[in-house]
Parts: sequence; C-alpha cells; structure tokens
Amino acid sequence: MKKVRKVISTLITAVLFIALLGVGFIVISSKASGGQPSVFGYQLKTVLSGSMEPGIQTGSIIAVKPGGDASRYKKGDVITFKSGEKLITHRIQKVNGSGNSLSYTTKGDNNNAADPDKVLPGNVVAEYTGFTVPYIGYGMDYAQSKKGTMILMIVPGVLLLLYSIWTITKAIREIDVKKEKSSTPPVN
Repeated sequence: MKKVRKVISTLITAVLFIALLGVGFIVISSKASGGQPSVFGYQLKTVLSGSMEPGIQTGSIIAVKPGGDASRYKKGDVITFKSGEKLITHRIQKVNGSGNSLSYTTKGDNNNAADPDKVLPGNVVAEYTGFTVPYIGYGMDYAQSKKGTMILMIVPGVLLLLYSIWTITKAIREIDVKKEKSSTPPVN
C-alpha cells in the first residue's frame, strides 16, 4: 500500500509540474509572438464566430501559416485578414485585379453574402492550413485574458506548493515517529 501511495504521489507531483511548465510555455510564447501562440512557425487562432461552419466550428482553434507573398492567393483559399481591429478567417470568392490594384472578395462559408469590403494583400495576415481542433478555442481565448492567465499560472503553482508542503510535513512526522521508537528503551 505504501508503494502505491508513493507512485500516486510522484505521479501527482509530475502532472502538476508538467502542467505548470506547459502553461508557462504557452503564456510566454504567446506574449513573445505578440499575443498569438506559435508552434513550429504556425500561429494558433481562436474562431469565435460561426461564419465558417461546418468546416470550422465556433470555438475551434485553427493553425495558420503567417507570411509569404500575400498576392499569391487564389479563389477557394482560406485566409486570415485584418478588418479594423479584428482578425477574420474567410474563403476567397474572387480575385480582383492584379499588381497594385489586387484585392480579394471574401465570404464566410456559412454566410449568405460576400463580405462588404474587399481585402487588400497588405491586410492578409496568414493562410489557413486546414488544421482545426474544435472547442479548444474557448479555453485558449479565456487563457489569453488577464484573469485566465493569472488563474492558469497561479492555480497549478499553488497546488504544487501545497502538495509540497503536505509531502514535507508527512516526511517530518515519519522521521519524528522513527526517532521516538529508537529513543524509547525497550521494556524487559
């Protein structure tokens, strides 16, 4: 029974420590890349509208590849672009003009009409890679908020600290019990 407790104790410590490191890595990498988590050159974006359903569900995270020639896109490509202060991911319906007069007409797959404004190549941030994970975006959106970052950094850290205090206290009690047994003279 003691070995089982020790294995469980070690497992809990490892899980809490890995969770703390993982959250720390995500937070630091997202802050270093301007607020967007980046993995192997791909940025992870949260989709918070249903405009691209059913292909990209609301609350999903998607991987996009930033950079490159923003004038290379063709009809059918899914791009992420700036529209005011928002980032939007929609499909290109039409490529308008060429050279300096190039623009894209975009539309969400689930929308009835094309977007009212044309997208200039300078506003294209990235291209959608086809990778999506449903529902995780809600958690990532919360994690990027100040409150979410604090909770996701503090809770695993506090749990690890409390667990360490409990383990140390338990070890000290065991040492005290062993000292008492060894210092008590045997009764004859």
